[in-house]
Amino acid sequence: MNHESEKARRFEPLAPELLARLGTGEVAYLRAITPEGIRVMFPQAPQMPDGARFWSLHAADGTPILLADSRELALAQASAADLVTVAVH
Repeated sequence: MNHESEKARRFEPLAPELLARLGTGEVAYLRAITPEGIRVMFPQAPQMPDGARFWSLHAADGTPILLADSRELALAQASAADLVTVAVH
């Protein structure tokens, strides 16, 4: 048995639920959102014009934090809240 396979067996992958909780209150991610997505994610939001582009900031576990009409504003709000933003794919 080589060293790499032995090392790989010692570390079990994290459960998705545990991974999602890592960074809660410290890490956030940003994603573009359509008016239809806004209606689904933020049902209390006013009607948005079709074709408009918005940005939503989410906690590490996926909980929506805020909605902004520019990426820069969403990033500024994350920074003001001392959240580190990360890229997700």
